[in-house]
Amino acid sequence: MKKIPMRTCVVTKEKLPKKELLRIVKTDDGIIVDETGKVNGHGCYIKKDLSVVELAKSKKILDRVLETTITDEVYEEITNKIN
Repeated sequence: MKKIPMRTCVVTKEKLPKKELLRIVKTDDGIIVDETGKVNGHGCYIKKDLSVVELAKSKKILDRVLETTITDEVYEEITNKIN
C-alpha cells in the first residue's frame, strides 16, 4: 500500500491528503499559487474550499503565516484554482 502524504491546512488545522490542499508560496518574486508543490520558498497549505478561502481572507491568516501582505489578486487566483 502506497503512503499518502498528509499536510495541515493553516486555516482549519485539519490534516488532509496533499491532493485536497492548495499550496501558497512566498518567494523572492512575491506570492505564488503552487500547483506542482515543488516551488522553492516558504509555503503553506490551504483547503480547496471557498468558505475556507473567505475565512483566511477575513482573518488575514495567510498574511500572518507568510509574514507579508496578501493582495486581493492572490485571493482571486486561489479562488480560480479551486473552481
